[in-house]
Amino acid sequence: MTFDSAMFASLAEAWQGKLSLYAFIGIMAISLIGGKLLLLVPTFREAAAINKQNYAEKLQKPTYAANQKWNRKWGLFDQLVIFAVILPFCLTIDPQPWWQVLRDTFVILMVYDFFYYLVHRFLFHDEGFFGGLLIWVHGVHHRQHNPCRGDSSYIHPIEVALGLGLYATCIFVLSLLMGPFHLVTIIITWVAFSEINQHNHDLWKTDRFPFKYLNTMSVMHHNHHARFTGGNFATISLLYDWLFGTLDYAGTGKEARQGLFKKPADGAPGAVKSEA
Repeated sequence: MTFDSAMFASLAEAWQGKLSLYAFIGIMAISLIGGKLLLLVPTFREAAAINKQNYAEKLQKPTYAANQKWNRKWGLFDQLVIFAVILPFCLTIDPQPWWQVLRDTFVILMVYDFFYYLVHRFLFHDEGFFGGLLIWVHGVHHRQHNPCRGDSSYIHPIEVALGLGLYATCIFVLSLLMGPFHLVTIIITWVAFSEINQHNHDLWKTDRFPFKYLNTMSVMHHNHHARFTGGNFATISLLYDWLFGTLDYAGTGKEARQGLFKKPADGAPGAVKSEA
């Protein structure tokens, strides 16, 4: 057996295509069932109605509808590549303790969020020595100054590929360092990755327990959209913006200050001048 054929045989043995298919089915099923269950909660039902109406109105614009249609095609292609080429080498169904599933889920999401923060800040926005190399790509997404849930997919196809590719790459590299991830871990992280990103764009009105954190994330991301050069670059949480001083409260007023993080003092990193 030659080296090439041995390598091919090794890759074929490591390729877990069925597990990747099960992961895809599990993600779709949980997203669908979970979405239906959330609608039983009045707060989520109200938000869903507002966002659905806003999205329907935007779809009346031919350019908006064309972008969404284009990205559905590209998104499907990108996911096909991920689930056929990348994830099959990252999966296992070997028994794992529940805490390991939770740990791995946390690690994947936070590692991804760190690198997404860097890409978003230094490539998609005009900061640092890269000078916003891909600001023209991300500018498509920022045409929506007051986004609704559907605007999470109003983006340039290049950004679709970069976002999904970065997420899949993080999973692949971490699987090499930590070992294959359990099927359940990948399902949970993918659903969380998708739902958090969509919620950040939600038109959201409820600011009371237990929905305060959801309000904070939505308000802060809407502020990011309204201020194209503002902060709030991470997507999974506000942790990295807090660590690197890019929390941006400008224009969010009382709603953001009542959220998870306190407003920085004037002169501190991320602080903005108080309005009269």
